[in-house]
Amino acid sequence: MATGQTVRELQDRIRSMQATKLDSRLIPTHPAIADLLPGGGLKQGATYSVEHSATLLMALLAGPSQAGSWCGVVGVPEFGVEAAEGFGIDLERLVLVPNPGDQWLAVTAAVADVMGVVVTRPPKRASDSSLARLTARLRQRGSVLLVLGPWPQSEAMLSLSESEWSGIGQGHGTLSARQVTVTVSTRLGGRPRSARLDLDFARSPADIARSQADMTQSPALADRPELRAVV
Repeated sequence: MATGQTVRELQDRIRSMQATKLDSRLIPTHPAIADLLPGGGLKQGATYSVEHSATLLMALLAGPSQAGSWCGVVGVPEFGVEAAEGFGIDLERLVLVPNPGDQWLAVTAAVADVMGVVVTRPPKRASDSSLARLTARLRQRGSVLLVLGPWPQSEAMLSLSESEWSGIGQGHGTLSARQVTVTVSTRLGGRPRSARLDLDFARSPADIARSQADMTQSPALADRPELRAVV
């Protein structure tokens, strides 16, 4: 009898064999998160649901932004640019549409026409025909859609849990790191995949650069909060 690990490996092989040419084109995101995603990254033309977490959202955006992609955020007025910059998101290639109102879907589609990664938070459910048109446009343009909340036919759902902060002592100190668990569930079913990750806010640039050399990460992250897998 095949073990659970063997079954998962076979499932991954089948998915890769069935992948279309479109599916093979990936937009980079952080390696620690990419390892949990189907195909090993954010697929162009695909949609991903993100459970309401600004931390997880910014971690997903940092990689595409640093790789040169323009990113748009629609309908998230509390999205903080200072926090985004801290994660390594290039503010010169970031467009915010805080309050699109009832035109959120049209605005999202328009932004997806010209940007590689688009974030949206639907205030209400759209019609099936409207969703189908948006899906077709994403595939045509090769844009990635990150939706805060559930979304029909999303490639995967990402959530963050078990958050632990460190750095505060007996009534004093500075928050220096945060450990979280990221879990990815796919629309194809199967067992959700999780990883324990570390957000490090306090290490020196030299320390972070050394760890990144070991993980083959971009030097652009050297002065940013670092998101890495925790063994």
